[in-house]
Amino acid sequence: MSTEAPRAGEQVIRARGLSKRFGALTAVDHLDLDVRRAEVFGFLGPNGCGKSTTIRMLCGLLRPSEGEIEVLGCHIPQDAEALKRRIGYMTQKFSLYEDLTVGENLEFLATVHGLAPRAAKARIDELLERYWLADRRKQMAGTLSGGQKQRLALAGAVLHKPALLLLDEPTSAVDPQSRREFWDSLFELAEAGTTLLVSTHYMDEAERCTRLGILDAGRLVADGSPQELMAGLPGRPLLVDCAQPRQAQRALEGLPEVLAQAQIGAHLRVLSGAADGRQRVAAHLQRAGIVATVEDTEANLEDVFVSVTRRPATAPETAP
Repeated sequence: MSTEAPRAGEQVIRARGLSKRFGALTAVDHLDLDVRRAEVFGFLGPNGCGKSTTIRMLCGLLRPSEGEIEVLGCHIPQDAEALKRRIGYMTQKFSLYEDLTVGENLEFLATVHGLAPRAAKARIDELLERYWLADRRKQMAGTLSGGQKQRLALAGAVLHKPALLLLDEPTSAVDPQSRREFWDSLFELAEAGTTLLVSTHYMDEAERCTRLGILDAGRLVADGSPQELMAGLPGRPLLVDCAQPRQAQRALEGLPEVLAQAQIGAHLRVLSGAADGRQRVAAHLQRAGIVATVEDTEANLEDVFVSVTRRPATAPETAP
């Protein structure tokens, strides 16, 4: 087991054939994963796709049914206890003590991590300033706003300066401004050399990641930078401009060349799986008596997500 800090470009997480089954239900299905130092690696996927289960296995909190895991040189689950001292873990649910003050929560965590009193005080003072909580030090944690609780949880997760930070949908319960501030804090950590693995179902957050893994039904169905994934989109995104986009949407429902569609303002966005999709969509709308202009448009991550996670309605259920 290695105790040295990972160097630039070095693998921090390596998983091969990672699987987790709960009885007849397969939550994670033979997943291969590589994450390098100082990456902001995003797990994108719908609820129930296996994101949380994967993160818990990587942390050593959940024993895999099958496969190999190496995190920061530690082999999991054998070295799970040693790994806990070198990682930070933050969930979407506030997990600190609501009946303690902000300062007391961080002091308790410092004791758990074995920080010396003088070093603990300096580190807590630093984090309270960095995460705009200095004036809340004596406030009960349970009375904080959602954004303030999130910042306190992040301060607690990085108190011991972990080399790897794993965050499981950390912004699901906060407002857009707090989400932006939170992501600014994450990039500060990455710039300082911390590796981050963040699960999310927000497309705008996924676009911020340096690399993305898209999970579906427990499988890794896409892996790459947001730019690479959009450039490699197998379908063709189209923009339909017409006076009645809802009518156009109904007319296109069920066509085999239409993978997905959504109304965006006064327009209809269509993802076509055919090379000549623009011509087919335009012809079908014309036959339906709908006057419309159909143009190619730039791909976005939602197009990628829809394309790689599209499967038959009879697909097996996944784990929560």
